Amino acid sequence: MKKRLALCILLAGSAVAAERPVATYSIVARDAATGELGVAVQSHWYNVGAVVPWAEAGVGAVATQSFTDPAYGALGLALMRGGKSAPDALAALLTADAGRDVRQVGMVDAKGRVAAHTGASCIAAAGNLSGEGFTVQANLMDNAGVWPAMKAAYEGSTGDLADRLLAALEAAEAAGGDIRGRQSAAILVVRGTPSGQPWTDRRFDLRVEDHPQPLVELRRLLVLGRTYEHMNRGDELATQAKWDEAGREYAAAAKLAPHIVELPFWHAVTLAAAGRLDEARPLFADIFAREPKWRELVPRLPAAELLPDDPKLVEAILAIKAR
Repeated sequence: MKKRLALCILLAGSAVAAERPVATYSIVARDAATGELGVAVQSHWYNVGAVVPWAEAGVGAVATQSFTDPAYGALGLALMRGGKSAPDALAALLTADAGRDVRQVGMVDAKGRVAAHTGASCIAAAGNLSGEGFTVQANLMDNAGVWPAMKAAYEGSTGDLADRLLAALEAAEAAGGDIRGRQSAAILVVRGTPSGQPWTDRRFDLRVEDHPQPLVELRRLLVLGRTYEHMNRGDELATQAKWDEAGREYAAAAKLAPHIVELPFWHAVTLAAAGRLDEARPLFADIFAREPKWRELVPRLPAAELLPDDPKLVEAILAIKAR
């Protein structure tokens, strides 16, 4: 026990890093087609998304778990940003860490090179496996078949990077998962090419902090994330007067989340503001029938420059009968 506690000292040696094993299984990966980088994790620990996943567009991705030291995330990205490969970055961090035996880390860089480490004192069942552009790692598992199941699921899945990352987590759970159960999950996906604005480079940054079925909830949030991607793309196309393309994006958003009335409302407002009220009428009619409160919002929009300052237009919208 004394040895285990001693191994929980930070790189600087001045404070306890993590007194409990925070994470259980994760995957880091790079999509060869898009260059996207991502991390996904599930744990029987609260708020795992605040600690384990790290990623930066054009740089790399890191999962730091077991007796977690977040420095592996921040410093790992810094080293890869400076030109080190994922294997070299991880080797440098492990060399400097007196607590390496209780760490579990996975890394991938922007060229798809991967590295992983499972410390000798990580709680069994624990291990890692790597493949082309990805690595999976797990500790505190119900059995030693969990991380091989993750690897097989990722390699055998289709879809974009987020879909494949989540497929790996779901396979882990199906194979037995964490011996303690489940509590939180997270997925972080960044774009392949940095924009110079990091806040726009995160395609998905989703967390389930505490839930009896965190992966089910994470899957639901991922669908919503895709919904708003379509909505935002529709808005971009509408500003370019590409109405047919914008309409397809808005329709895709509505199909994914038909229960969210706000999505067709802003679609209808965009059409009305562009002089296409006839196309907006059926949308407004359905919205006002489902949630009448949205009708009250219409007169407030001209002052916010979301509708033209045209009383006749506002009156025409308010006159639309709910159906």
